[in-house]
Amino acid sequence: MPKTPDTPDPNAPNAVAQFEQSLDELESLVQRMEKGDLTLDESLAAYERGVGLYRRCQTALEQAELRVRLLTDPLDPDRSEPFDAPE
Repeated sequence: MPKTPDTPDPNAPNAVAQFEQSLDELESLVQRMEKGDLTLDESLAAYERGVGLYRRCQTALEQAELRVRLLTDPLDPDRSEPFDAPE
């Protein structure tokens, strides 16, 4: 069966699971860094990994927002109200 844009790829990893896994790992990294038991090199590596995880999470959230906008108004997703971040 040919794959259409609306057909999910059965071999693609679950985006929600990837987001949750990245967020869990990010939280774990933060906890390790807050303890202060890491060497400078370990702290830098953890920070670098954390930035990558943060970016992955942010991208997943942006994609989820786009999907919601497309579902809300598929003909004009830009007309949808953007989500406001809580302050």
